[in-house]
Amino acid sequence: MTKSNITSVNESIDRILDTVKGLSEETIRWNPTADEWSIMQIMAHIVEALPYWVDEIEQLVETPGKQWGRNHLHEPRLQAVKPETVDAISVEEIVKELQQVKQTVQAGIENLTAEQLAAEATSVNPNFGTKPLSFIIDHLIDQHVNKHEGQIQRNLSKLSK
Repeated sequence: MTKSNITSVNESIDRILDTVKGLSEETIRWNPTADEWSIMQIMAHIVEALPYWVDEIEQLVETPGKQWGRNHLHEPRLQAVKPETVDAISVEEIVKELQQVKQTVQAGIENLTAEQLAAEATSVNPNFGTKPLSFIIDHLIDQHVNKHEGQIQRNLSKLSK
């Protein structure tokens, strides 16, 4: 399973990078509305979120059954997408960091055993409850980056209107 997750994450990130490669900096930093993230904020969120979840996985492997996760008010999550944070980062830098995330995810999940993937623990987020470690990989890494790839495409569709 983790090999297909690694491939999926890499492909989603590569598609994001291919999309961004052809965009102006103005487009990358444009917010469709006051309540929506710019492409730059989306990339900054991915750069913060995926390593966060890999770290949570590593902690669960070290301490099976440990409570895991965060909510939407987690300060590092919020800080990563603040306008002043993303304004201080160059597009080139965020692209490099996004490339590095692929290696972080691979290194963090490629050697997990079936027993580790099946081990359950309770999330601090009551919406998730008790889940196996594989849930973090599937839902909070793989599907998460794919969802944000779609969000970038929605931003671009709004730009042309």
